[in-house]
Amino acid sequence: MTGAPAMLDNKLVKWVDQRLPIFTMMQHSAIDYPTPKNLSYWWNFGSLAGFMLVVMIVSGVFLAMHYTPHVDYAFASVERIMRDVNYGWLIRYIHMNGASMFFIAVYIHLFRGMYYGSYKAPRELLWWLGIVILLLMMATAFMGYVLPWGQMSFWGATVITNLFSAIPFVGNWIVTLLWGGFSVDNPTLNRFYSLHYLLPFVIVGVVGAHIWALHTTKSNNPLGIDIKGPQDTIPFHPYYTAKDMFGVGVFMVVYALFVFFAPNLLGDPANYIPANPLQTPAHIVPEWYFLPYYAILRATPDNFIGSWMGFTLVPAKLAGVILMFGSILLLFVLPWLDTSRVRSARFRPIYKWVFWLFVICCAALTWAGSQPPEGPALWVARLGTFYYFFHLIVLMPLIGWFERPLALPKSIAEPVLSGGKA
Repeated sequence: MTGAPAMLDNKLVKWVDQRLPIFTMMQHSAIDYPTPKNLSYWWNFGSLAGFMLVVMIVSGVFLAMHYTPHVDYAFASVERIMRDVNYGWLIRYIHMNGASMFFIAVYIHLFRGMYYGSYKAPRELLWWLGIVILLLMMATAFMGYVLPWGQMSFWGATVITNLFSAIPFVGNWIVTLLWGGFSVDNPTLNRFYSLHYLLPFVIVGVVGAHIWALHTTKSNNPLGIDIKGPQDTIPFHPYYTAKDMFGVGVFMVVYALFVFFAPNLLGDPANYIPANPLQTPAHIVPEWYFLPYYAILRATPDNFIGSWMGFTLVPAKLAGVILMFGSILLLFVLPWLDTSRVRSARFRPIYKWVFWLFVICCAALTWAGSQPPEGPALWVARLGTFYYFFHLIVLMPLIGWFERPLALPKSIAEPVLSGGKA
């Protein structure tokens, strides 16, 4: 510790800390934690994601007090929250738009990690835990989108759960298990409601392990080099707590603009129509944060790997499911796909530009996922899907082998103390 903390001078605090050293742990992990002195505002998005997790849990608990998980009453209970519950409209808009803000923070955090090589040794397990958090978020968000029981909720649940039927041998069993019957109905809604309430607390546990792994391996930094000594670090508090609070303030302004001025901008108007199993919407689309994966799912042609003696070797539906899930699972092996010994793209002249091509590819897939699977949108989805996997499986290993990185600074302090010049 950096001297006797004033907090531990309190007799009650000291008495508790001697029996349960929670205050000592907080002092070590959130105040005295040695942090690289050159972290930029891109590192704020990790704490912003944690902030949004708390907002989503708190607002979700209040919504659950008034929600009725039954197909006959779910839509009406959501309308009652909006119209009759004191500030119910505000709580729902905070929760509804909070999902988008949560994914924005996590996606930026993910891309930042890819740019600066935060997945490389010794942070592989830290990276894995981050991907697990992303998967849990996706499952939670999908189940939450079903709960209002509007048209897009019902048909989105029907389409997405049906994808599992493409899995050979066990697919239909998985679908029946998810539905709780033979169609999307009341048992499905009850299961999704229970899991939507439970999974955020599972995410909290994985986030705890994520932070534990981070404090064990220490934070990465824009230079991508290891801490050489005390001259490379500063205490987390007050330096980065102040920086994080500024980031939260800016983030909250953007968040508030959505909540108060454009609460339905990122949603689908069809979800304000009660679910009707007899009327299929003309164009079924998921929330925007699922659109890249939806584009990959629909990009596969009818005969993905040809046919033999009249039998399709890989049906388009199964191929789409494999590619969709593979696009996420492939991130688990990213630490080994990237063969470069240099972490940060600052010192990798080729990878730096190829990375931005990858970002453009993901943006193109997002647009393609929002469009009907025909014409230019279909070809954008197919080209984007090809480049997505080509980038991760082919380009990253090749660039690591043949690229000649720039010279690295001797320490973090060197460019910091020399005004940014390495």
